Amino acid sequence: MSFKCLQSIPSPEEMIAEIPVPSHLKKIKEERDAEFKRIIEGKSDKFVVIIGPCSASDEDAVCDYVSRLAKVNEKVQDKLFIVPRVYTNKPRTTGEGYKGMLHQPDPEKSENILKGIKTLRKMHIRTISESHLTPADEMLYPENLAYVEDLLTYIAIGARSVENQQHRLVSSGISVPVGMKNPTSGDFTVMMNSIYAAQSSHIFLYRDMEVETTGNPYAHAILRGSVNKHGQSIPNYHYEDLALVCEMYQKQNLKNPFIVVDANHANSKKVYSEQPRIVSEILHNRSVNKDLHKMVKGIMVESFIEEGNQKVNEHIYGKSITDACIGWDTTEELLYYIAEHV
Repeated sequence: MSFKCLQSIPSPEEMIAEIPVPSHLKKIKEERDAEFKRIIEGKSDKFVVIIGPCSASDEDAVCDYVSRLAKVNEKVQDKLFIVPRVYTNKPRTTGEGYKGMLHQPDPEKSENILKGIKTLRKMHIRTISESHLTPADEMLYPENLAYVEDLLTYIAIGARSVENQQHRLVSSGISVPVGMKNPTSGDFTVMMNSIYAAQSSHIFLYRDMEVETTGNPYAHAILRGSVNKHGQSIPNYHYEDLALVCEMYQKQNLKNPFIVVDANHANSKKVYSEQPRIVSEILHNRSVNKDLHKMVKGIMVESFIEEGNQKVNEHIYGKSITDACIGWDTTEELLYYIAEHV
């Protein structure tokens, strides 16, 4: 093996001790975690909105955005449960090759993982402190999750990770809701099997330890569309798709049937401006089918301060450097619309 050690990285336990979460923020997280679980259990009628930039690459802009969400949340919190997307591992695999904040705390510079871990912990803590909204992040690398797990209310498993055994096993030991996306092939069976695995107990190797998990009863489905062999996007947010996933939930007798629909990615064919229309259709479909109304209880939207996206070196404040997003004005209108129609 030809690995060259560049620097030693503190353990997650050491990093948490170095950059701890203040006790009052821990309490906010405990309360938000419990509320989210009640929603998934069907004990609350609130509708979940997981919303924010594709990738968190600029701390000031992310915190500005989340603070704006907090002001809207004050007006809609009786109807909606808003979870800011603060995705710190989300890469841009083409063009400039940005790997996400954990690897590149400065998008234009080469990797510095130790600095990245410290930067993202401080940013997560700052967002919670300034907004009292606890965030979502994506588990792209299972070994890295321990550096941020104590800060998150929601964790997503991406379409390219959901078939990976380690992601499924680690999900079974996570204490907060975990959303399992359908794979890029669109195969719902793979997604449902992933949920089953995450809801089950396991013994496996994790971070040089043999560990045992009890299963995560809050693991659930995220529909994000699929891509065929020609690279063409195939949406799966339509009525028939939602009804099929509801039926599969019922047949497999999984715990806490719960569906989130990702309004971007293959569902929008990466046309970010289509997201409000897609959300509107999802809400309409819920209104005409009691099973959909009961199980389809969340949406995921890519949104930032400025609409669209930019190259890494353009430096436009509040504009995505990965996938394109809707802008703030559209976001605010969409959140109020959702609150009126759930």
